[in-house]
Formats: sequence, structure tokens, C-alpha cells
Amino acid sequence: MSRIGKQPISIPSGVDVSFENNVLKFKKGNSVKELDTKGNVEVKIENNEVVFSSKGDDRQSRAYWGTYRALTNNIIIGLTQGFTRQLEINGVGYKAAVKGKILELALGFSHLVNYELPEGIEATVERNVITLKGNDKQVIGQAAAQIRGFRPPEPYKGKGVKYLEERIIRKAGKTSKK
Repeated sequence: MSRIGKQPISIPSGVDVSFENNVLKFKKGNSVKELDTKGNVEVKIENNEVVFSSKGDDRQSRAYWGTYRALTNNIIIGLTQGFTRQLEINGVGYKAAVKGKILELALGFSHLVNYELPEGIEATVERNVITLKGNDKQVIGQAAAQIRGFRPPEPYKGKGVKYLEERIIRKAGKTSKK
């Protein structure tokens, strides 16, 4: 039994939810999101809540049940509050700048790294912290992972791009022979 799948999701005011042909549609203002359930779960919209139920008793059906409930909750949170992810740049001469839809990174290479931001994501840079904002949790996470992948933090000096809440476990350097 899915503990997450059992919980109903309340629909906040201003968000319209409809379910047709195995597709959940969410609308707030001029933002529209769709989630295709592919017929793997049963969805009911009643009393200003979205309720999911499993189609079968096998393990796969229960997995879909919790997954689609979590994806729906992320879409509703994204439309109402939005998501943010922060990255920190550490290193001498490492810096970032936003130029339109391009994030320009100087990460110690002989060239600048230009990262084109995906649709629906805004980036801001304050000193050495890059903040990504948007309403799609998956796209924000993927963009942050790609930016971090340009120069992952190294364990000796801690230089590189890391998530703000990430803690780098430092290693001791070489010791001289006495």
C-alpha cells in the first residue's frame, strides 16, 4: 500500500485542474502544465481535491500510484510557489554572469562556459551564488546538475561549483617525508 499515494492533494484557489483521456491538466493564469498518466492510475477530482488510486495490486501499479501523486503535487507547488535551487562557485577567478538567457561561467578553463538556460528558468547571480528559479522541479534540478557538472567540487581545495547546502568532505594533501 502506497503511503504517499493515499494522501489527497488539495487544489489551491486560482489553480484549475481537469482530467480527460488519462491526462491531468493544470492551469493558473496563462501557465498550463500537463501530466500524462498513460492509464496507469485512476484519478478522481472531488471536493477541491485530487485523489489517486491504484489500478491493480502488483508492485508496478503501486509504484505508479505514488509516483503520479508526487508528480502532481510538484506541479501544483510549482504553479503556486515555484522552486529555487542555489549553486555556489568557489575558486580564485571563478565567476558567473547572466546575459539574457545565457549563463556565462568562468571556471578556470581557457575559455568561458556559456550555458543556455532552459525555457521557463530564470537565473540570478549575487557574488558567488547562482540562483535558479522556475515552476518545474525536474527542469530546475537538471539545469543545476548540468551547471555543477561543468566543474564539480574537488576534495583537496574545495574549488568548483557545488550546491549551496552541499558539504564537501576535504582530504588531506601529501605530507613531506621527515
